[in-house]
Amino acid sequence: MVEIRSVHKKFGSLEVLRGIDLAVRPGEVTVVIGPSGSGKSTLLRTINHLEKVDRGWISVDGTLVGYRRDGDKLYELREREVLRQRTKIGFVFQNFHLFPHLTVLENIIEAPVSALGRPRKAAVAAAEKLLERVGLLDKAAAYPAQLSGGQQQRVAIARALALEPRLLLFDEPTSALDPELVGEVLDVIKDLARGGTTMIVVTHEIGFAREVADTVVFMDEGRVVEQGPPADVLDHPVQERTRAFLSKVL
Repeated sequence: MVEIRSVHKKFGSLEVLRGIDLAVRPGEVTVVIGPSGSGKSTLLRTINHLEKVDRGWISVDGTLVGYRRDGDKLYELREREVLRQRTKIGFVFQNFHLFPHLTVLENIIEAPVSALGRPRKAAVAAAEKLLERVGLLDKAAAYPAQLSGGQQQRVAIARALALEPRLLLFDEPTSALDPELVGEVLDVIKDLARGGTTMIVVTHEIGFAREVADTVVFMDEGRVVEQGPPADVLDHPVQERTRAFLSKVL
């Protein structure tokens, strides 16, 4: 489903990604952990071309992201073509990014109606099913400011699902939440995992990684240091840098 090959990314003189190679199979959950500044969020943003790669390439569901290939060269797609690709790659941000002037229901139907041209009636029916799935059907007419952080993040997940993406990306989805609200968001993500949704999740929640991940990826200084099943990476890490990190967070 996702293939990342030799991806490099710089911001000025700062090299944030230093040759990332990663593969995610359909239906798998890949959890990315690592210290702050290790490049985790930048990696996610390159997967849906919110950040352009400097070298290397990424494909999702067999299609190059952000570029077309002509011989040995890559040419960047027009913005309209990139936006079309993004409809198949859902992104849930740590700070929700809901439209404050729209109700919960309106937030969810906005993209299906405006980006995909779906009839409003059908989009509303689908949105109501998604709200029921995340336990918020009773909040359809509420505005984001009337919701808790955990509720806003669950709405953000429902909004991402409304486009029926092939892949879901989560960038530290619980880091902006009060501790007592973390569980309600993780429960929704766990339910998606049980349903076979392909996901890449950047998180500091090691217990969640242990429970849900098919593959855990440990990043540091823009590189993949170690990856494998949770039991291997979290309980029996091979690399000293992985062991040092886990000793501070477990």
